[in-house]
Amino acid sequence: MRRVAGEEGLAEGAALLRAGGIVAFPTETVYGLGADARSDSAVQRIFAAKGRPSDNPLIVHVADREGARRLARRWPDLAERLAARFWPGPLTLVVPARKEVASATRAGLDTVGLRCPAHPLALRLLQAAALPVAAPSANRSGRPSPTTAEAVLDDLKAADGLVLDGGPSGIGVESTVVDVSSGAPVLLRPGGLGREEVEAVAGPLLVLGDDGKAPRAPGMKYRHYAPALPVRLLRLEPEAAIAVIRRQFDPADTGILAATEVREALSAYRGVDLGPDADSAAAALFEGLRRLERDPDLARIVAVWCDTRGRGLAVLNRLEKAAGGGRHV
Repeated sequence: MRRVAGEEGLAEGAALLRAGGIVAFPTETVYGLGADARSDSAVQRIFAAKGRPSDNPLIVHVADREGARRLARRWPDLAERLAARFWPGPLTLVVPARKEVASATRAGLDTVGLRCPAHPLALRLLQAAALPVAAPSANRSGRPSPTTAEAVLDDLKAADGLVLDGGPSGIGVESTVVDVSSGAPVLLRPGGLGREEVEAVAGPLLVLGDDGKAPRAPGMKYRHYAPALPVRLLRLEPEAAIAVIRRQFDPADTGILAATEVREALSAYRGVDLGPDADSAAAALFEGLRRLERDPDLARIVAVWCDTRGRGLAVLNRLEKAAGGGRHV
């Protein structure tokens, strides 16, 4: 991958997408790795670069609601209400797909996840390319998602494509995914938009976990977000977590990933301060995992998190995945 400043590389990136190539670009959530969502051959370049399983569907990024409607075989009223309220923004809507969306993009499903990103560079790229862009996170499959161009290059430097450097992503965790394709709306993945905010518009959401079947949205089936070091998740309140860590883990080889209260109490340990709340934790999470995995003296990462409000639910979900499916006490 070749990195260029976002604004300078905008025209080149748009031309590369139109030619069937791949382009990494910033969104407000994480960096995405994009290709023409209508082309099986273009989308296969994403899977090859990431080492991503082909039965894991991709989210399609569009410039506006009109672009989303063109890709939807049916655009439910709830999709319109949610898009009107939250787009551009960190919400993906799963709807019945038209055949124009490549089978590889949909992983053979009859639905597609659509979203309009809020990052200005992403929107300008979509407008300049004038096509829908399938874009999962721009990392090797299973790794922590990238929130900087440097993290993209760490994972994908050998791939043939372009990285538009637009600085750090703001939110830091991927979009919330809600299936509105039939019946009651279903939360498929918590993300940058809090469940409470979605329910204020949509009413109560059903929650679907991994049932071992074909995933209906990214992040449902395979191991995700894992750094090179093993992660142990403590889903405990601060006082209890501090006691467990002091009793069970050696400061010499254990890195701590936790909110400010816990991090300050464990100053003898190396680690990453996730800040005082869920929003700051989401923004710091993936880069924190990547920073700790680079420390040659660490044998493990112990993460502490139990808040499920707002983006806290997404932080917990990512840490459970990073820990190998939810190993915690």
